[in-house]
Amino acid sequence: MNRVLLLPLLIFVALVVFLLVGLHRDPREVPSPLVNKPAPAFQLPQLEDPKKSFSAQEMRGKVWLLNVYASWCVSCRDEHPVLLKLAQRGEAPIYGLDWKDKPEDARAWLSDLGNPYVLSASDLDGRVAIDYGVYGAPETYLIDKQGVIRYKQIGPLCGPAPDGGCEIPEVWEKTILPIIRELNK
Repeated sequence: MNRVLLLPLLIFVALVVFLLVGLHRDPREVPSPLVNKPAPAFQLPQLEDPKKSFSAQEMRGKVWLLNVYASWCVSCRDEHPVLLKLAQRGEAPIYGLDWKDKPEDARAWLSDLGNPYVLSASDLDGRVAIDYGVYGAPETYLIDKQGVIRYKQIGPLCGPAPDGGCEIPEVWEKTILPIIRELNK
């Protein structure tokens, strides 16, 4: 009889341990199986000129950021001023992947808020985002000269500012920027 009760008790204790460990983890630090693997290939219409296309292959030989965003995304709006600052700094070109968004809404959004992107591609049906393993917008990928994903940021690429807004985060200065510098050597 004791053995019959012991197994469910051990399973319950194991589940409690996993729960406690999970509660102390940062949800933005979800490991991506794509880090250190080739970025999925794609060819999508450009947001500004749908007759032209953009593909990841065009970026071979460059270190670049791919930022997944949408005009309907509240966190993307929070992140946007930081992207504008990073684009001004010019440490790495930022390309946008407009995810499941109406192109006219995205163009209006960028017109109103400013455009940090070298260009944006329209992922209307979300297939490219699926290939990249996007959990939700915004997400940012750092891709090297060989087309390999070297870092993935889940959620806004920003940290809390004293005024309650969003500023360039510590992860940019201490993690992403050093990787960019190393990859550009």
